[in-house]
Parts: sequence; structure tokens; C-alpha cells
Amino acid sequence: MLNTAIKAARRAATVIQRASFDVDRISVTEKQHNDFVTDVDQAAEQAIIETLLKAYPDHAILAEESGASANLNDESEFAWIIDPIDGTTNFMHGYPNYCVSIALAQRGIVTQAVIYDPVRNDLYTASKGAGAYLNDKRIRVTKHDRLANTLLCSGHGAGPRALAEYMKMYGVVAERCQAVRSAGSAALELANVAAGRSDGFYEKGLKAWDIAAGSLLVTEAGGIVGEFNGESAYLHKGDIIAASPKVFGQMVTLLAPFA
Repeated sequence: MLNTAIKAARRAATVIQRASFDVDRISVTEKQHNDFVTDVDQAAEQAIIETLLKAYPDHAILAEESGASANLNDESEFAWIIDPIDGTTNFMHGYPNYCVSIALAQRGIVTQAVIYDPVRNDLYTASKGAGAYLNDKRIRVTKHDRLANTLLCSGHGAGPRALAEYMKMYGVVAERCQAVRSAGSAALELANVAAGRSDGFYEKGLKAWDIAAGSLLVTEAGGIVGEFNGESAYLHKGDIIAASPKVFGQMVTLLAPFA
């Protein structure tokens, strides 16, 4: 199943990278304020779904652009959770920070994860209980134990309310760590936490396809993922903190008032 997901991610990346050479010709639709979909998102998603269903025709699908398949329900044993381009706004502008994100949930538990960064040719993979990898090399979260020594990442959703809340959280967090970065792809931010490139990530209002694959990468790399109050329903609620174990607790203490 993991190999099938890798194949699907690479097929989607071929579609994406072919289009990236001429972003001015991409067709863009605004779903809501500052939330966009392109024809490339749709083509990449179709390539992923075709690859997955060819191998597993009975599996359910939850995808950002096409939504839920008719067979997706609480009884679904296998469901693929797909974001064809996480970081669409970056992609539209030619800003090189976006990725393909594919996860497999078995009875609601994420068991396989693939995040592929086509710009850097970085392939992140994880299987539940078997560790997390970057280009076939085992990765681990950082060992920092003090928030003051950390580099954290974040982001915000569309609309003035989301931005206002983000700024309040930024003010609380930024004065207690070394720096906060926001690069526009939650999936890649989670992958960076898993790879030890940053110490933690937090954001509100995300969707399952933004965080399903990345959350498994982080936990398999030795980190902790939870809601702002530390609980575990982040896939459903969409509010997430991911970090190394000691940093996670300190981030929850800071961000619990925003839960």
C-alpha cells in the first residue's frame, strides 16, 4: 500500500512539475476568500485517485477537490486521504514550497503516509509502527527540551478572523522561542518537524487532508501530535500542535487558551 501511494504521488508530481514551467497559463478558481484551486490540482488529484483505485478498487477516498467517495463512511476499513497540492497559493505564484500529500486510514487510524516535495525531490514516508523516512533514511524529531531554543512553524487559514487569531497566537509564541516561520504548506511543515528541520508546528482550522500524512510522519519520528488542549481529535477538529515530546507540552501550555 505504501508503494502504491508513492507511485501515485510521483504521478501527481509529474503533472504538477510540467505545469510549473508556465504558471501564467494555469486556470485558477477562488473557492472562498484567499482559498484557490487550479486545474493542476484537479488533474493531479485525478492521477492519484486513478492509481490508488486501480490497485484497490474497493477503498474509499477523501480528497480535497473531489470530496468523499460514495463508499466513505464510519464503517470504511480503508480510506485514502489526499491533498494533490498542499500549498496551492505558493504553486500559483511559482514559490517553491508545495507538496503532494497522501495518507491511508484503516478504520479511522492513519497507517501509511507519503509526502512528496517535487521541487526538492524529497520523499517522506511512514508506516505505522515502522518509523519515518526521508529518501529512505530514518528521520527523528529534534532533541530540544526548552521552548526558548526552538524554531517553530505555523500558518493561518483564509479570512480576517483566521488572520487575527493567527496574529494573537504569533505574539504569544514568538516572544518565547527563537523564531516562527510560515511558509504556506502545513503538510511540509509537519514533514520538517519529523525530519528535525524545525522543532514544532501549530495551526488552526486545517482539514484532514492537510495533516493526515504529516501527523503520522511526526509520531513515527518520535514526536507528539495533538490538539491545542493536548487531546487527540486533531484530524476531525483541524487544530494541531506537532513537536518533539518536551516541546509539545510547553506549546500546549502556551496555546491552550486558543483551543
